[in-house]
Amino acid sequence: MEVVVVGKHTEVDAALRRLTEEKLARLEKYASDMRRIDVDYTESSTRRSDDSHTCEILVHVNQHLVKGVASSSEHAAALDLALDKVDHQMRRLHERRVSKRNGARARNAASGTASVEAPEEPGDAPDAAAGPEIVKVKEFEVKPMDPEEAALQMDLLGHDFFVFRNAGTGTASVLYRRRDGALGLIEVAG
Repeated sequence: MEVVVVGKHTEVDAALRRLTEEKLARLEKYASDMRRIDVDYTESSTRRSDDSHTCEILVHVNQHLVKGVASSSEHAAALDLALDKVDHQMRRLHERRVSKRNGARARNAASGTASVEAPEEPGDAPDAAAGPEIVKVKEFEVKPMDPEEAALQMDLLGHDFFVFRNAGTGTASVLYRRRDGALGLIEVAG
């Protein structure tokens, strides 16, 4: 498993890098197919020092992505908070994989594949006179999956929407969370 530690607007010293790698080792008990873990540390100047240090963890597991983001007054505390979120999601993913595998053995069925996340980061507020500004473009491979698997991926990533290719229809689809908490599905016609 490869651990990539990056600092944005901050320097990641050897002690923080070592601490990060030690704490991330506990995730190996949930999935033996983790390919890479990306950890981004960011420091921003804010009025409140409580949330000036941010840690974002992105775990690349075969067919899944698990993400956790947290802010605190220092990087080590932000790491602990983000790792708790990732740990919880990895535990849920492990439980679903085990129950799906056991159910698949009983039915002799194969499981589907998953896709990569859609963009999440909002940019600065656009100037009203200039119109909306695209501040980030993200390109990713979309693999076929059923809507239930897309819902699992959306929950694991903590997003309000998820783009995927529907395995049943072969069309591009968007799964989104409605205001009432239920899920909606948009499918491209034709």
